[in-house]
Amino acid sequence: MHLNTSGASILLHRLQERVKIHRDVEVVLSPSMMVLQPLSMQLDRRKFRLAAQNGFHQDEGAYTGEVSISMMRDLVHYVIVGHSERRHIFKETDDEISEKVGAALRNQISPIICVGETKHERLEKETKQVIHDQLMVDLRNVTSKDLSNIVIAYEPVWAIGTGDFASPEQVVEVINVIRDNLKAMYGPRSVKKVRVLYGGSVVPDNARSYLQIDGISGLLVGGASTNYHQFSDIVQAAHKHARENQDGGSN
Repeated sequence: MHLNTSGASILLHRLQERVKIHRDVEVVLSPSMMVLQPLSMQLDRRKFRLAAQNGFHQDEGAYTGEVSISMMRDLVHYVIVGHSERRHIFKETDDEISEKVGAALRNQISPIICVGETKHERLEKETKQVIHDQLMVDLRNVTSKDLSNIVIAYEPVWAIGTGDFASPEQVVEVINVIRDNLKAMYGPRSVKKVRVLYGGSVVPDNARSYLQIDGISGLLVGGASTNYHQFSDIVQAAHKHARENQDGGSN
């Protein structure tokens, strides 16, 4: 919940000045609901796509104050679903999240489904069970045919905006848990279709270390995305990583 219409427009202008067109990196911006429409008119679609931060699962009806995912069809490619702040501040349940995932898919919008454990759950060694439970419910409306339109974002709640960075070893462990669960649910071939992101205090200094983790497809950037210097540096780091992988013949 940052920036009014003019502030968001200025930030986008600065980003469009600094970020080059990279065919090997998809850059998705997720501004507040208020400014999605005006920014869609300003956006350089060669460089960026848009995502909504949230959406309501019903397509229409008497739900005063809500914005349905179906209303965003002409504006966004993605919608973030189940962000930790939605789960823990607004008490969204996995049942509600699964309905939003279904709404996104039927409206041809790719859901970015956020999963992750709290500090207490990690200390109690419950991370694997938490991730399993979240995925089992959040994906219950998802068929194997839908998987290419699904993005999973691992965001440890204890590492979001706290400066308490997750180590690459900690991230690897959970990425493996996510992919193992997907494999059990959909089979080994289907898992390759799913992009998995990492999000949690991502900054330019640590972006490449996370991108180099096997099984990571990209980053879900938080606070650094409101700083055009930092965000453009993260995009450049992703481009450099993708180019090196291509040159090296790796996936």
